[in-house]
Amino acid sequence: MHKKTFASDNYSGVHQAIMDALSQANAGHAPSYGADEFTAAAIKKFKEYFGNDTEIFLVYNGTGANVLGLQTLTQSFHSILCAELAHINVDECAAPEKFLGCKLIPIPAPDGKLTPETIEAKIQRLDDQHHPQVKVISISQSTEYGTVYTIAELKAISAVAKKYNLYFHMDGSRISNAAVSLNAPFAAFTKEAGVDVLSFGGTKNGMMFGEAVIIFNPAVSQNFKYIRKQGMQLHSKMRFIGAQFAALLSNDLWKRNAEHANGMARLLAQELSKIPQIKVTQSVEANGVFAIFPERIIPKLQDEHFFYVWTERTAEARLMCSFDTTEGEVKKFAEKTRELLASA
Repeated sequence: MHKKTFASDNYSGVHQAIMDALSQANAGHAPSYGADEFTAAAIKKFKEYFGNDTEIFLVYNGTGANVLGLQTLTQSFHSILCAELAHINVDECAAPEKFLGCKLIPIPAPDGKLTPETIEAKIQRLDDQHHPQVKVISISQSTEYGTVYTIAELKAISAVAKKYNLYFHMDGSRISNAAVSLNAPFAAFTKEAGVDVLSFGGTKNGMMFGEAVIIFNPAVSQNFKYIRKQGMQLHSKMRFIGAQFAALLSNDLWKRNAEHANGMARLLAQELSKIPQIKVTQSVEANGVFAIFPERIIPKLQDEHFFYVWTERTAEARLMCSFDTTEGEVKKFAEKTRELLASA
């Protein structure tokens, strides 16, 4: 068994309740391609959170969810506005641009958040046949910097989208962490805030695999089942995604997992803030901590508690907490940091 790290919430294992659900789904045979009881149960759970007029499509992974969700909103001559550090811009190997043919327009966002002002500054040359036409505003909730958009901020972005007849897409790979941070229902900061299409993440919150594309705008949902098939995201044994989501969305498991991960991130930030040589650089609003470490201790610290250096130029590290991070692991990391600083 590999030791736990602060590298990514993708490094974590699978919650035992999810493993149990997978075992139950593994008993006997079931119809394929989503025609099974487990997928039906998951969709029913999603509709309890988002409403019966919402369309839910289960997919295999986050890149697929984002690319296919955006495909429902764009044509190849369109452009998509996103934060400079957005996952679709820097961590999906240009998959959106390859498969959509669209141009991504990155916007500087020092705290990970777009604002109405920064968005409007990039809306240019509308109806100019020589220029890619902006069609979508895409944000991450929570952001790549671990910050969380407030409901008011989301509604302000939605107002810009409506003003210019744009679609509003949300990458919610860590949406549960955002919901806990906001202490708000999922629908309050997605559907009710004007989001058209949402990627709902499960893998980073205790699942083995699986995400969902949730469509709130009925005008764009009609052909998604064909888009999913062409996009190679129609899982044949879909019951194994459905069973996981049905378990995650039952008995507040999603919430308990996210509350724990967020709480461990807050504790980690508190512990690091007690060390004068460490500077926490971003507000800790979800399950990530960003901090600048003295470069000389990073390799030795990584040997025992692996994490990624987010910005090499400034030695800013990203430390991610998961549903299975423990208080002891957090304190051990802080103690090792102090030990290395004292001996350096």
